[in-house]
Amino acid sequence: MTQAVLERPTHAAGGVARPAETAGEEEAVFVTLTLADQLCGVPVLSVRDILGQQSITRIPLAPPEIAGSLNLRGRIVTAIDLRQRLRLPPAPPDTVPMSVVAEQRGELYALLVDQVSEVLSLPASSFERNPPTLPPVWAAHSAGIYRLKERLMVVLDVARLLAITADRP
Repeated sequence: MTQAVLERPTHAAGGVARPAETAGEEEAVFVTLTLADQLCGVPVLSVRDILGQQSITRIPLAPPEIAGSLNLRGRIVTAIDLRQRLRLPPAPPDTVPMSVVAEQRGELYALLVDQVSEVLSLPASSFERNPPTLPPVWAAHSAGIYRLKERLMVVLDVARLLAITADRP
């Protein structure tokens, strides 16, 4: 009797999951989310928590993509509005945002998204570089894409999303 050992993806440079080898084929695992009807994926090992709607306290003089801060089990978490970060229009008023919590350099960040869907394992061989038609602001925050049956999934690079400076990319 053989025993299968499953490896979890490990972080590669830039916060993107390095595919794990299972049954001879490399796979990458993502938490899928939606922003303005665009399917996106975040490497599963970049995600610490998924939260429903939270009370967010505005931070004076913060850049527009900083929605504010929230309290997660006693820790202060900076909330990043991904619609603002990716220069998308505001969400419809009836949209209840969800948060994908990620950790970067010991700090927690909540990425505000429209919806969190599922965990998806995809063959690493299907991963593609960003197409030239991807808008520049998306390309600046994306590691690449996967072409699924009926949709395109943009793989978001968490480190790039969290690199907020006075000069917006």
